[in-house]
Amino acid sequence: MGSEPPSSPQVVEEGADEEDEELSGAEDADLRASSGRGSLLTRRGITLRVLLKDGLVEPGDGILSIHYLGKTFVGDLLNDGKIRWVETGQIFNSPSAWATHCKRLVNPAKKSGCGWASVRYRGQKLVQYKTTWLHKYQPSADMSLISEGEDDEMGDDDEEEGKTTMLVEDKNKKSKPELHDISLVQRRDRERIPVRYCTLGTRDAARDPHTLVELSAFSAINRFQPFNVAVSSNVLLLMDFHCHLTTSEVVGYLGGRWDTNTQLLTVLRAFPCRTRLADKDAAPAVEEEICQNLFMRGLSLVGWYHSHPRGPALPSLQDIDSQMDHQLRLQGSSNGFQPCLGIICGPYYHGNQGVASTITPFWVVPPPEQRPNDYGIPVAVEVTYVQDNFLTTDVLNEMMLLVEFYRSAPDLVQFSQMWSPNSSVLDKIKASLSGHAPKDQAYAQILEHVYNQLRSTQ
Repeated sequence: MGSEPPSSPQVVEEGADEEDEELSGAEDADLRASSGRGSLLTRRGITLRVLLKDGLVEPGDGILSIHYLGKTFVGDLLNDGKIRWVETGQIFNSPSAWATHCKRLVNPAKKSGCGWASVRYRGQKLVQYKTTWLHKYQPSADMSLISEGEDDEMGDDDEEEGKTTMLVEDKNKKSKPELHDISLVQRRDRERIPVRYCTLGTRDAARDPHTLVELSAFSAINRFQPFNVAVSSNVLLLMDFHCHLTTSEVVGYLGGRWDTNTQLLTVLRAFPCRTRLADKDAAPAVEEEICQNLFMRGLSLVGWYHSHPRGPALPSLQDIDSQMDHQLRLQGSSNGFQPCLGIICGPYYHGNQGVASTITPFWVVPPPEQRPNDYGIPVAVEVTYVQDNFLTTDVLNEMMLLVEFYRSAPDLVQFSQMWSPNSSVLDKIKASLSGHAPKDQAYAQILEHVYNQLRSTQ
């Protein structure tokens, strides 16, 4: 639960003239009494207080955020539906007031705060919770109640993503039937809201194993990260490429070295599994080949990665158990402690910031001894990313093998499809991979050969 506001806080009223201004407590009560659940609330009538009272959101510290022109602002959601900016302690009456204030600090020319479309609650836009409220309590409501005016509520960082969502769905209806699958998955992603670890409690066989769980910080559980991690840019490039190729989940292993003196885990190579997850017969041979490759390169197994193709890059309950199993297996392979790094890559989730995949390194802390039946605690791992000097032949060959493996697969991504109004899926892949570029600029020409092979698959 969120703490109460400090004494004599500064209450900021900026943005009060916007359509989504929060109603006063009296107005809120009057509106709900007069309308009830059977009548339609206006878009302006669905406030943070309404969402709090109906349990769609909960108060908490640091659970609100705004990402704008490279800057991130963090806020607390208070019990009365107001927002406290963590950096200064200022209190804001509405999402728009807070967004307007923060954005004007970065861009004084900004005229509106774009509240519900800019402010995120636990990583999801507040407007999505407004949609959920209407679906739950007013299923017959015209969805224009929540979309009305929200075309104007797109922040600069969110603008491209928001326009992509609307325009792609528009084209689906009019002239782009091939995008139908993407838009459907996009809607499902929005409904898959991660839960906080503290809400899980004891293991429950009835709980969906695909439930996503937010990551905790080591500091939040009163611990220090017990090891340092450095990851090569070539590892990220190959892993990101692999995860982009198919709409199905993929998996791979990570090779590197563990230095017990410096407590540094260095990840030097990714080893994609060129097999289907459901193909139990082929898996042993693929894993044996990877073990031989590790041995020949003088590397150790230091972790694994997998994809959530169109969902958030957060671990599911199943992922948490798998990660714990990997950690125990690696730790049992020698007399000393050796960490095992887990990485989740989310290439096609429309909640990502920009076109780049979200890549999430994580680890699992065992539950307290007095609660052995609880789930392990997933925690975010701080990582140093090291830029390689050039793209190695090993990585290039592995990319070509992946293209051949997925060439005739039914779940191969359609690279010529439009990812946004101005770029194709292949353009999106190129842009994401460019974030892992080596220092040698010749890599672009080398990768163009790989991209040509992708085009030849369709």
